[in-house]
Amino acid sequence: MQERNQAIEQKICMQVEALHAELLDEIVELVKIDSTETEAQPEAPFGTGVRQALDHTLALAKKLGFETVDVDHYMGYASYRTEDCKTDEYIGAIGHLDVVPAGMGWKEPPFSGFRENDMLYGRGVLDNKGPILSCLYAAYALKTLGLPISREIRILFGCDEETGFEDLKYFLQKERPPVMGFTPDCKYPVVYAERGRALVQVIAQDIASLFKLMNGYILNAKNNGERLGIAFQDAEFGMLEVRNYTMVQTKSGPAVQFAISYPAGCTSEQLVGQLAQTLPEYEVKLVSNFDPVRFEKDCRLVDTLRYTYEQVTGQDGTPVTTTGGTYAKLMPNIVPFGPSFPGQKGIGHQPNEWMNADDILTNAKIYALSLYYLAQ
Repeated sequence: MQERNQAIEQKICMQVEALHAELLDEIVELVKIDSTETEAQPEAPFGTGVRQALDHTLALAKKLGFETVDVDHYMGYASYRTEDCKTDEYIGAIGHLDVVPAGMGWKEPPFSGFRENDMLYGRGVLDNKGPILSCLYAAYALKTLGLPISREIRILFGCDEETGFEDLKYFLQKERPPVMGFTPDCKYPVVYAERGRALVQVIAQDIASLFKLMNGYILNAKNNGERLGIAFQDAEFGMLEVRNYTMVQTKSGPAVQFAISYPAGCTSEQLVGQLAQTLPEYEVKLVSNFDPVRFEKDCRLVDTLRYTYEQVTGQDGTPVTTTGGTYAKLMPNIVPFGPSFPGQKGIGHQPNEWMNADDILTNAKIYALSLYYLAQ
């Protein structure tokens, strides 16, 4: 067990509180930028709005005194080091600045960053601009206090999390990954394991065959894959889930495409093989796949994040699994950690996306303690 220092913890939390109002203001300013992905432009691989959000965030980090790096406009990061950093290893918190389309149903314009009764609203305020700025200000609190750290801290700003992880793929060709870290793009308590996610196409010979597939295996089916012969479950992750059915046209014929969120006890190859057995009249194609991610519950990373969550909130921090998919699928050595607290679901991609100002403060405290201890 890593040694804890509650006097330093209190000092860090007090410094975060002193920065709270400034943090809220900066979140509002960032949310005002429409960073929905658009057509690539020169020096803007994910469109001009995403590039504007990245430029804005790196300028803020530089104003706060961080060294900043723009990785060819695919990603960027803010860096904090002290004289005690004797290694090239770094601790990373990685979030994203791109957002899903705003959609309809907003009571105020989605990119106005409006505030009401201690609530901040706007597309991206939760997913993921508010949380990654909370990480930046968490690191700023440590920097302001001048606390010694043994490893560099980097706050990484992604630009393509919502539409394909091309930002992170590019980043990993140019930069090394962190030795430990987290992504504030999921839920609390700390998530020690993510299910795998496979995207599959079942291709028919013609429309009549496609209708047969839909009627026999898709329509009114449970989402556990029972009709498809893939109803796998285990005690750790629970039941496999099939979701996001869409009809697509392929070169080989009309097809049904769907995602499979699957436990670590099976593989994408096994799932595709079983689908082929269940559906011998059809071609089954694996379009893409991210393997499950799993850490030991008592490893230093997970144990530290459990501790900081419990210290700040007073709530049970027993590590959990998730059906979601985050940067942890591709970035080595990180786990999902926050920002949503137990009971907060279905906020991120909905109209009137929100975060509570007090929750933003709590997040920043948790992240500050986490970065401090991981960097020792």
